[in-house]
Amino acid sequence: MPAHRRLLAAAVATAACLGAQALPAAAATGPDQPGQVVSRGVRIPVFYSPPAGLPAADGTLIRSGPLPLAIGLHGLHGPLPGRATRLMYKSTDSTGRPVAVTGAYVEPAARWRGTGPRPLVVVAPGTMGQGDQCAASLGLERPVSFNGRTVSVGYEDLSVYRLLARGIAVVVTDYAGLGATDRLHTYVNRVDEAHAVLDAARAARSVDGASVTPVSPVGLFGYSQGGGAVAAAAELQPDYAPDVPLAGTYAGAPPADLTEVTRAIDGSELAGALGWSLNGFLQSDPELRPLADAHLNSAGKAALADLSTMCVGDALFSYGFTKSTKWTTDGRSISDVVRSTPALQAFLDSQRIGRLKPSGPVRLATGVSDNLVPHAQARQLAADWCAKGADVTYKGLALPGLGSALINHFAPLLADQGAAVSWLTDRLAGEPAVSTCAAMPSRS
Repeated sequence: MPAHRRLLAAAVATAACLGAQALPAAAATGPDQPGQVVSRGVRIPVFYSPPAGLPAADGTLIRSGPLPLAIGLHGLHGPLPGRATRLMYKSTDSTGRPVAVTGAYVEPAARWRGTGPRPLVVVAPGTMGQGDQCAASLGLERPVSFNGRTVSVGYEDLSVYRLLARGIAVVVTDYAGLGATDRLHTYVNRVDEAHAVLDAARAARSVDGASVTPVSPVGLFGYSQGGGAVAAAAELQPDYAPDVPLAGTYAGAPPADLTEVTRAIDGSELAGALGWSLNGFLQSDPELRPLADAHLNSAGKAALADLSTMCVGDALFSYGFTKSTKWTTDGRSISDVVRSTPALQAFLDSQRIGRLKPSGPVRLATGVSDNLVPHAQARQLAADWCAKGADVTYKGLALPGLGSALINHFAPLLADQGAAVSWLTDRLAGEPAVSTCAAMPSRS
């Protein structure tokens, strides 16, 4: 069995052991609810269909409803590990347009043992896919989604439960267009993701029964796509969300330089992510559409349409190890096309993380053998931030290369998660971080 199939099978088995259940229709409160949407045979609850009009203020809670956690118990004093609420809140995308974003808030049953009020952590999920059925909030109620047409695994559930066990409230964002059925997910768009992360923290304060307040310290937690999302959020927080009291950020394996990441994922197990990136870029900037139409052949256009409804599992099985040379009219790779097309390269350059100083302490971790979201570009982000005077704790995880780019990328997520949760917990408790910038050269 190929390595990517072994990894997916292991992830599915693990999540299945943790628990899976049928996807229920969500009870909800809020304005107009259009008809239910079906994505690859999965019925998306009507909750996820945004109303026609959105509120003006970013972070405003549009609607909420109970969210049954697949993995939980009922204790003497309520549900364990906590009481979950499904959310829809207002944000603003990179073009300045209002957007409805979905997610989930979990009020922990455990007591916060640190000083001060109960803190809040925004969990920004790693790559889930581009179909609405892949949303991380849906993964909390059904860790495994498998119906013969789509495969989705809620692998972020583990980090959520680890944080809840420490008495930390958690809000998970689905990002713009993932879950919410009115648009396509703008995959790895740094502004869209950063705004969705910061507005999730704002929305959590308005959840009925939430113990977090505007003065509760906030942490950001993300790996891979999530690592890029929280890294961008830490950079944009001072201007976009100064009301969010950011205490610390954990950014694992962030895709900070999409030029390098695009080159690395081409032909890998996760080659389908190229399609998600292109789909998202074309939604963010429709003026790029004629360029894409000129360079993509019929196979490439069909792949983008197909991938737009897929989760990670689907893409691994259907597009694993695909080379983008099969998708272009002249047989060049997507990276070569981008490099020779100024408008495309300029758009990719606009997504670069590391040009702004992040707010508060940041722990940046990356596996030294990671060749999917390349180690060097993630380490360079730490160096760039250090050069700007940021408080950075950098951790290079010396895990052995295992012959699979996907496993090399996925292994540090599990190997470092406990240390990352502990580091962020200390920041939320008011303990100072220990910067490693003195040992970080300006270039990797």
